[in-house]
Amino acid sequence: MRVALIERAKLGGTCLHIGCIPTKALLHTAELFHDARNGAHVGVVVADARIDWKAANERKQNIVDQLHKGLQFLMKKNRIEVVHGEGVFASAGALQVEGERRLTIEAKNAIIATGSYAKSLPGVKIDGRKVITSDHALQLPAAPRSAIIVGAGAVGVEFASMWNDIGVEVTLVEALPRVVPAEDAEVSQVLARSFERRGIKVLADARLDLESVRPAGDGVGVKLEAGGKSLELHAEVMLLAVGRGAVVEGVGLEKTKVKVEHGFIQVDDDLRTAEASIFAVGDAVGGYLLAHVAGHEGMHAVEVIAGQTPPPLDYNQMPRCTYSRPQIASVGLTEEQASEAGVETRVGKFPFSALGRAMINDDTEGFVKIVIDASSGEIIGAHLVGRNVTDLVAEPVLAQLLEGTAWEVGISVHAHPTLSEAIGEAALAVDGRALHL
Repeated sequence: MRVALIERAKLGGTCLHIGCIPTKALLHTAELFHDARNGAHVGVVVADARIDWKAANERKQNIVDQLHKGLQFLMKKNRIEVVHGEGVFASAGALQVEGERRLTIEAKNAIIATGSYAKSLPGVKIDGRKVITSDHALQLPAAPRSAIIVGAGAVGVEFASMWNDIGVEVTLVEALPRVVPAEDAEVSQVLARSFERRGIKVLADARLDLESVRPAGDGVGVKLEAGGKSLELHAEVMLLAVGRGAVVEGVGLEKTKVKVEHGFIQVDDDLRTAEASIFAVGDAVGGYLLAHVAGHEGMHAVEVIAGQTPPPLDYNQMPRCTYSRPQIASVGLTEEQASEAGVETRVGKFPFSALGRAMINDDTEGFVKIVIDASSGEIIGAHLVGRNVTDLVAEPVLAQLLEGTAWEVGISVHAHPTLSEAIGEAALAVDGRALHL
């Protein structure tokens, strides 16, 4: 097919330029700094470890630039016409583009992949200096001395972890009863305990007085209630990590039959909107706002446009990863979700504290939990917390895709000594057969 790609900023979008890639680059720097300062008992003594934030940011940007050049190369290699500017639907089959040049592009089909933006809270003004989003946090010339982070989802806990590792005084505030509330409850407990041991102040089930948010003097203050107490906090910056909203305004959707509900574009199982020739993918349609999910949605939409019949996307098979320290990774259902769906489950769990490789890594925090459908033995969920678990989750993701059972994963040979052994042991633990616990 002949393809035109309209982009108003840079190829790669949020994930590459102000999301996944730059944050993980800085998280890696922060973790190395933590290891350097805490390596004496494993025989590594760094007398004067310090953070060079300028160098860290330069490295971050070099990684982003290299990947951006790679995307530009792929567009040229595949003869995709990249049009720089803003595209607005004039009708279902035509887009007007304002940019380097003004033009109208007509096409039989269109895919909306406009992404999302960082949201604020009612009445709270984001100034980009004292009250900021993750977009601003990645551009800070220096790390703040102290920070209040509002929202303990993936973005909030990643910045809390990063800043704490480089010496920032962090208070993490969450309105729901626990941090990373979308994850398994035991995973939340492990992360909260870990953060508190590290000196991060965790305030869950908190109620902010939004009218009290006031940038003043050398920082910003806020009043809140948590744990039955009224508190007043002050820090150099307040990072709002309260979710993301779809970019649906100014796209000309009113010139089409495309419907927007609750802020997101409505699509069917094939990512087709109410306008038969227009598809939408990624953050614009809601669900899991993750780059790899958006990528697979894009591939599915293209296959449908090409006349193929790809199998429906199963969002229970989409991995979710959080790159805090410890890391979190999950796929499928939690025990609670399975119970709500009427599924009888069995569970196997194995702690990293019983694993040789984890001891060698000097990081035994966390566990692997496998959830199975008791009637079939098939794996329907996996929940991991600990070092490098964002890499380990690929095995249970594949097992779910292949309708694998815990027994099959458990008898698969896992090399020793590796962290992957925890997957095999947790799978064996479903039937009480774990060998090293």
